[in-house]
Amino acid sequence: MVAAAQTGAPKKNPLKAIISGGLAGGIEIMITYPTEFVKTKMQLYPDLAKKGIMFCANDTIKKHGIIGLYRGQSVLILFSVPKVAARFGANEYLKQHYFTDKNNRYHTFCAGLGAGIFEAITVVTPSETIKVKLIHDLLLDQPKFRGLIHGCTSISKQYGISGLYKGLVPTILKQGSNQGIRFLVYGDVNKQLQALGCNQIVSSLLASGFAGICSTLANTPVDVIKTNMQGLNAGKYKNWFDCAAHIAKNEGLKGFYKGTVARLSRVVADVAITFTLFEQISKGLNYVWPDKH
Repeated sequence: MVAAAQTGAPKKNPLKAIISGGLAGGIEIMITYPTEFVKTKMQLYPDLAKKGIMFCANDTIKKHGIIGLYRGQSVLILFSVPKVAARFGANEYLKQHYFTDKNNRYHTFCAGLGAGIFEAITVVTPSETIKVKLIHDLLLDQPKFRGLIHGCTSISKQYGISGLYKGLVPTILKQGSNQGIRFLVYGDVNKQLQALGCNQIVSSLLASGFAGICSTLANTPVDVIKTNMQGLNAGKYKNWFDCAAHIAKNEGLKGFYKGTVARLSRVVADVAITFTLFEQISKGLNYVWPDKH
């Protein structure tokens, strides 16, 4: 293993990755949130999931208008910035200190895996718990939360710290595999496309979109388990294994793939926008804040 500093290459500052990731994450969630709302709705309500993504979206619009697809968005905007910042910052740190061979695919995967685990523990699990409960509450006939602040404080008081970390194991599995797969696939495909003469921005969009497809198909069952464990009915599950058994018993194998199409549309756009924006914002920062050798 040869570190960047030893090869004479500029040593990247993880703080720049944090800033670039945070900005990219904030912009991305404002664009893609409706698909996240529909995906969560389908995973919480199996009967709706059977009717498809368009029915769920139209059902929401009929009842609440187009703005209904953005209900609960504020919590994801609030947490998306630190989530993506933690992801790219941790990935850069791990690449500099532990997995330093950028040409080694195992190193690329492990750095992504570690970044996913880090974001799952520090940001994603509590924010996803709040998000799922807020969306679940919004779907009730008589929602009890009066907005983001009231919802967050009520959920925190009712469930405590341990409640906010409900579903930690499946979230770690989901985020770890997500980022391990995404960083690996993105790096490989992006290199291949650029070698073929593809425009840098186009290659970044295509490579990251494909990385999103791969990660979604690989771990949607874990995402379904996570969502159910973080909903308002989470108390009926003893643990994530019990939740999985409950889904298998009542819905069969297809129950683990509820909302797959909605999640695909969400994740592909998410990863494509986030990775591409991250690259472009990082370039902009490099002009005013060059990396040191």
